[in-house]
Amino acid sequence: MKKVYHLGTCSTCIRIIKDLQLESKGFEFQDIKTTSITPEQIDAMKEKAGSYEALFSKRAMKYRSMGLNEMELGEDDYRKYILEEYTFLKRPVIVVGDQQFVGNAKSTVEALRDVIA
Repeated sequence: MKKVYHLGTCSTCIRIIKDLQLESKGFEFQDIKTTSITPEQIDAMKEKAGSYEALFSKRAMKYRSMGLNEMELGEDDYRKYILEEYTFLKRPVIVVGDQQFVGNAKSTVEALRDVIA
């Protein structure tokens, strides 16, 4: 399986997809704003990532505006918020076979580059 969970309006996601030429490498794309993440998808992502917290973006504007930064969140909370609001998924999430790459850190993108080269 080769899949990219991304936000079509996210300039960082667009740049990573373009720089790595993912469109020409047989990846399936899911814009998480137009096609919501299913419970099965987030659970599969969690299995690879180790936790829902690893998939959760604390940089999302709603994280502070909803006061979540002042709460103690558990794994069930992270899962719930990601399923309710697409902006809470750390993006992009790129799955290549049994490997998963979460977020846009330089080291993550470089590791992905090595796998798809």
